[in-house]
Amino acid sequence: MTDRRSSGFSSTQVAEFETIQSQLDGLCEEIRALAVKRPNDTLNKFKLGVVNGLLRRTNELLGKQAPLEGFEQFSEVELPSNSDVLVVLSQYLVFLEQIRSDNIMQDMSGRWVWMVDGGLSEIRTPPPRKLRK
Repeated sequence: MTDRRSSGFSSTQVAEFETIQSQLDGLCEEIRALAVKRPNDTLNKFKLGVVNGLLRRTNELLGKQAPLEGFEQFSEVELPSNSDVLVVLSQYLVFLEQIRSDNIMQDMSGRWVWMVDGGLSEIRTPPPRKLRK
């Protein structure tokens, strides 16, 4: 397993990371609702465009790191099922949370903050999910 700790996150990248993670979380909930009702139905082209756009932004932010080896986005020719999209989005969210967990620390007052450019920042964040359960 490769080290996902980054000494190069900038405050701008942290803001983009948090935006993407939040959008993926919301999208995952929407797809989960579809997958519960009709797991094998295909996603329509509009929703697929939204999913693929967010996956592109996520992949650009992650660079060489990939949640699913060899996967970049869904084909618009062979529309994926709701459950297929849910699996992929879930894996992306788990991966993003692991990266976030690897790049946050508690400051001297016990608040969780992002590490930016190799040092602690003032950007507050919730504790890692693995500690919240």
